[in-house]
Amino acid sequence: MSLWFSATAAAPELATEWGLTPSETAWLTIAVQLGFVVGAFLSSVLTLSDVVRPRYLFAGSAFFGAVLTAAIAGFVNTALPAIALRFLTGVALAGVYPPGMKIMAGWFREGRGFAIGVLVGALTIGSALPHLLRGIGGVGQPRLVLYGAAGLAVAGALLALRVEPGPHQPPAAPFDPSALGRMLRDRGTMLANGGYFGHMWELYAVWTWIPAFLIASLSASGSGVGVSQTASYIAFGTIGVGGLGAISAGVASDRLGRTTVTSVSMVVSGAASVLAGFVFGSSPLVLVPFVLVWGFAIVADSAQFSAAVSELAEESYVGTALTMQTAIGFLLTTVSIQLIPMVVDVVGWRWAFLPLAIGPALGTASMLRLRGLPEAERLAGGRR
Repeated sequence: MSLWFSATAAAPELATEWGLTPSETAWLTIAVQLGFVVGAFLSSVLTLSDVVRPRYLFAGSAFFGAVLTAAIAGFVNTALPAIALRFLTGVALAGVYPPGMKIMAGWFREGRGFAIGVLVGALTIGSALPHLLRGIGGVGQPRLVLYGAAGLAVAGALLALRVEPGPHQPPAAPFDPSALGRMLRDRGTMLANGGYFGHMWELYAVWTWIPAFLIASLSASGSGVGVSQTASYIAFGTIGVGGLGAISAGVASDRLGRTTVTSVSMVVSGAASVLAGFVFGSSPLVLVPFVLVWGFAIVADSAQFSAAVSELAEESYVGTALTMQTAIGFLLTTVSIQLIPMVVDVVGWRWAFLPLAIGPALGTASMLRLRGLPEAERLAGGRR
């Protein structure tokens, strides 16, 4: 998953070297989101996650994404081909994340929230790694970040090939075009999806723009030289700490219930989108703990929406249900990622994240509605 934000972390240098506009720079991330959506929708319609053995789909997709990222580093020096390759990288990642969740769900029935929480924790840390690569030697050297992310993805592909199917993984299902329609009509599954969609409205917009927010905030506080490098380290911590959040929420969700944990997480992260304006320009002693708490909470609930869908959806097509969920969720992120620069043009970075709070608010309402339905009895062994 280090491929996801590889170009985003290298974007300041690429923008200078290639003469990118702010819009073109944003498209280095948006293109991945759109590619993921297209890949996930195609996978859903073709039920690839349930027809192809997940470890082969995972490994092949990760390797393909690594080749595309290395190609940007080795052969590209303008915006258009870079954006096209980033789009294809997103398509490739649609064959990594949802099949990964299916693989994990196949190994666990009890404790599934914790298990998928570990997986999303790995996704979170992987997504943060390009910022670490930039911080430890990639400032001024964008190709180091891109090649480093590609190498990590190849390692992930090789590891995936060693993962055997779990005892709870259903056999490969036949191609069934009507399966997607049944999922869209299932009330419990769609309410769980509603929580996920609200969560995604906030998550990737924050992950994409938190480095720029941190640079602006540190500059406003008069933090002095090395602001860009310091912001990279803080951004890595902000995103990476979400790995602990995902694991912790997984444990709590298995014990306290999916709807409870997801609702609390969204209330905290949604409040942070509002409070970020009051923290902007503060001392790092205030700013850093704030963004770490935000980073912990903002992704803590992510795995639990997937765990809920794996418990509510038709068993033979869980992979397709998870792929559909992520496809629509990532489609929403393309809107919220583009929204932030527009807000910045009007009000500046201080209040840039304020519109994101609506997502967690609507997501919380959806999960609380699910909590009151009989379908919720299937969540976490009856723990709503």
